[in-house]
Amino acid sequence: MTFTLIFSLTLLAGVLTSELARRSILSTAVVFLAAGFIVGNSVLGAFAFNPEDQLVVWLTVFTLFSVLFTDGMRAGIADLKASWPLVWRALGIGLPLTMAGTAALAHWIAGLPWLESWLLGAILSPTDPVLVSAIVGQKQVPKRIRDLLNVESGLNDGLTLPVILVLLGETQHQAVKVGIPLEQALLGIALGVAAAWATIRLEESRIFGATEAYRPLLGVSIGLIVLSSSFLLGVNAFLAAFAAGITVSSVSPAVHESFNQFGELLTELLKLAALLAFGSLISFSELSRLPGTAYLFMALALVAVRPASLAVALAGSGLPWLEWVTAAWFGPKGFSSATYALWVVTSSASRKLEIYHLAGLVIIASIVAHSSTDVIVARWFCEEEEREG
Repeated sequence: MTFTLIFSLTLLAGVLTSELARRSILSTAVVFLAAGFIVGNSVLGAFAFNPEDQLVVWLTVFTLFSVLFTDGMRAGIADLKASWPLVWRALGIGLPLTMAGTAALAHWIAGLPWLESWLLGAILSPTDPVLVSAIVGQKQVPKRIRDLLNVESGLNDGLTLPVILVLLGETQHQAVKVGIPLEQALLGIALGVAAAWATIRLEESRIFGATEAYRPLLGVSIGLIVLSSSFLLGVNAFLAAFAAGITVSSVSPAVHESFNQFGELLTELLKLAALLAFGSLISFSELSRLPGTAYLFMALALVAVRPASLAVALAGSGLPWLEWVTAAWFGPKGFSSATYALWVVTSSASRKLEIYHLAGLVIIASIVAHSSTDVIVARWFCEEEEREG
């Protein structure tokens, strides 16, 4: 119950400072991350999680699934089609370049062998839908950039998973056929679409129907069906979540609308609890023992790789410079990377602790940097609009 009490008190603090956070660089995400660090293993030791605790692993998995499901609802087929000319550039060009650039830094600067470097590059290449949602919610930012970041973050988690599974198998000397993760990805998308479509059509039939009081739970039931079925069938749960969310939004806007507020609040609670738990894993002693090359790797992975990759990916797209800067900067690392890093540390992979600490360093820096700059970027667009007006 100690974790519950601390989470409750931190949640109260977050609620009471939310108005200030909305108007400043103060970030609720950073508040929970810092609270976890202070009360966790590194300082007060109020509760003792470790990276191999299944509770922490599954909490990050559930959080990521919930975020992808609600973000999928925010996208919809129409938004997916409209944003695709930019999204395919970010996923087809930017994502592989980010993976390769991070792997090169991990090898040449952090000193990891090439196989482990590629694994770390795959872990840190997807953008995080939780932190991207901070900029997606800023209405001052042009819609095409918000859609680009939302759809990109919704898809790249599941797209990098097959690569991570293959590389993780190689580091454990367990051959994983490339076709199996790809098949799991396709089946995950099919499962998400089919489960959402069938459930909504069943509710809309002449026999069945949900009352207004129970209608928000229809979205919950779809999410739980997709989540549990994904793990039972061994398919890609993250692509299934995003596909299910898009299907709900496209097939039944009414179900999306009824689920929206409840789903957003549930996702927010999971996100904050996961941030608190992840913060408690941060060890000051471990961070202080990391060599200077680890911090150089962190800085370059954060501020150089994503912008350079997006510069190539979006070349010739005709985006104004401010929109390009926004897309290039908001490549945050968060729950998806944390989930994959925790999978590595619970495996028998070689150099697993080194991979985990390097990933954790980048994730921590990214949460602080990206969740504290969304307001600043929104102000840039407001000032730009005022100058043009």
